[in-house]
Amino acid sequence: MKIGLQLPFFNFSGVTTEIGPTLKRIAKAADEGGFYSLWVMDHFFQMERLGSAELNMLESYSTLSYLAAVTENVKLGTMVTGVIYRHPGVLIKTVSTLDVLSGGRAYLGIGAAWYEREALGLGVPYPETKERFERLEETLQIAHQMWSEKIAPFDGKHYHLKETLNHPQPISQPHPPILIGGMGEKKTLRFVAQYADACNLFAQMGIDVMREKLTVLKQHCDEIGRPFDQIEKTSLGTINLAQTSPSEVIAQLRQLADIGIQHAIFNMPNAEAITPLETFAREIIPAVKDF
Repeated sequence: MKIGLQLPFFNFSGVTTEIGPTLKRIAKAADEGGFYSLWVMDHFFQMERLGSAELNMLESYSTLSYLAAVTENVKLGTMVTGVIYRHPGVLIKTVSTLDVLSGGRAYLGIGAAWYEREALGLGVPYPETKERFERLEETLQIAHQMWSEKIAPFDGKHYHLKETLNHPQPISQPHPPILIGGMGEKKTLRFVAQYADACNLFAQMGIDVMREKLTVLKQHCDEIGRPFDQIEKTSLGTINLAQTSPSEVIAQLRQLADIGIQHAIFNMPNAEAITPLETFAREIIPAVKDF
C-alpha cells in the first residue's frame, strides 16, 4: 500500500513569512520519509468545516510548483481541482507544466466543485450541479485529447477549443494519472470508469460504504468493457497521532487494503510538527508496504 499526505492547513504559527519555510520542511520530511504522494486542496477560502473561511489558503498550482522544487520523489496533485475554477485548456497546460518540471510526478486531481461561497466570493460563475458535471465530462475529454497530441478543434456544449496544441507533452506516460474525487454512483464513478486512472473515496464514510462504492465502480467498468484493475483505488482520511497509535493506523490500513484500497492519503492537523511524519516514516509506511 502507498501512503500519501494531504495539506489542508497553512496557518503555521500565524506568521505569513513562515508559510514557505514550513511547507518546505513538511515536504522534505514527507519526501525523505517514503510518502508516495503529496496533495493540496484546490480552494481559495478555507473550508468552513475545517475552520473559518478567513484562515490562510494558498492557490494550489503555485503551491505544487513550489513543492516540486523542494522534493525529488513524491507525486504531486490537487485533492481535487474544482472544474469551474480554470478553463480546461489552461488547466491541462498547467498540469502538463507541473509534470514536466517535476520530472513526471503530477496527478490531475479533479471534481465537479462544490464550494459556492468561494466561487461567488471571487466572482467565478457557479452553475447548477447538472452543468458542473457536464463541464467536468468535457474537461476530461479535453484532457485526453490534449494529452494524445491530437491537434484539432474540440466543440462541446460548454467549451470550444480551436486547436488542442500542448507542447511540451508531459513526461508521465501515457499522461499524468487522472484522479476523480467523489463517490456519486451515477455520474462520478461512471466518469472514473470511462475517463480516469484513479478514484478517491472518503474514508470517513466507513469501510462498508467504501466497499459498496467500489462494487458500483466495478459495475461501471464491466458495462463499458474496461478492466477494473486498471483503476487505482485511493482513499482520503484524517489521522491525528496524538489520538491514534501507529498500531491502530496500521489496523485501519489493513482494513482499507482488504477492500481494495491501494493508496491511502491522510491529512494531519499537526503535520508542521514533523514528528507525525517521522512516525509514519519509521513505523507505519514500512509496515504496510506489502499490504
